[in-house]
Amino acid sequence: MPLPSPLAIAITLFTLLGLAGCATLVDSRADRRETLWMTEFPPLGQFVEVEGHRVHLLVTGRSRGSAPDVVLIHGANGNLRDFTFDLVERLEGDFRVIAVDRPGLGYSDSWGEADNDPALQARVLREAVAQLGVRRPIVVGHSYGGAVALAWGLQAPRDTAALVLLAGASEPWEGDLTFWYNLNATVLGGPARTLVAAFAPESAVEAALANVFAPEAVPEGYGDHIGAGLSLRRESQETNNRQVNSLLPYVTAMQPRYPGLRMPIELLHGDADETVPVEVHARRFIREVPSARLTEIPGAGHMLHHTHPEAAVAVIREARRRAGL
Repeated sequence: MPLPSPLAIAITLFTLLGLAGCATLVDSRADRRETLWMTEFPPLGQFVEVEGHRVHLLVTGRSRGSAPDVVLIHGANGNLRDFTFDLVERLEGDFRVIAVDRPGLGYSDSWGEADNDPALQARVLREAVAQLGVRRPIVVGHSYGGAVALAWGLQAPRDTAALVLLAGASEPWEGDLTFWYNLNATVLGGPARTLVAAFAPESAVEAALANVFAPEAVPEGYGDHIGAGLSLRRESQETNNRQVNSLLPYVTAMQPRYPGLRMPIELLHGDADETVPVEVHARRFIREVPSARLTEIPGAGHMLHHTHPEAAVAVIREARRRAGL
């Protein structure tokens, strides 16, 4: 959920104009806001330990062994609350649902620069859910989470029943990322992140949500539910920005291995998605992977599991059917 360019540009200008003299006051304000956000939006689930780090996950739905397991992996700058807004409730009658916070985001600990690699994230999350008795899940990834889901499938093909990519980032792309991500690759990134944590207004959050949902509307109540402040915390911003800025070489390295995937793979993508364009990712992926099937929604944007939740549930159920679960 990158900040809109006008605000990001303003932050850069203020940084260059020398807010260093107010650093203590700015840090103090950021500390207070982060404490407030974590109080207002506490962990929803439980913690398991992997390699001395905590991983936050939420388990709901059917009891273990009574239904297939579905693991939900969120996208960039998000957390598992994205799925609890609507999708989890739609799935929990037919599945045991495990929603996870990716390393360094939400309430999961960071592995430092090592978690730039989607393969490390996949391994960590596999080990985390294995502690819950998950053995052969359907793995669902949205956006950046699609790359993690693919890494999961590449690591454990026999233990992955199916993959579902919701607007998933799967393929190498050309061109730069947004202004905000480019800024965070420079020495100005740290001061800019502190300014965001300290001063970003509600209007900036609303603009960012409108941008990621475009051309469709943000569902009523979504902004209040997801706890956007959790993503504005300085550590969360830092993790998200370095993960996104580092994603391309990892996807480039994974892509030649995709044709070897044999499990059922269902893709859901909107043809108006400007964040992860369908022609760059999903359409190319299905040409490479015989087991992949694409459902394309005309006029849909990037957040189609909210704007078209019935379609998201349908492809997950189709993955279940194809996997013989």
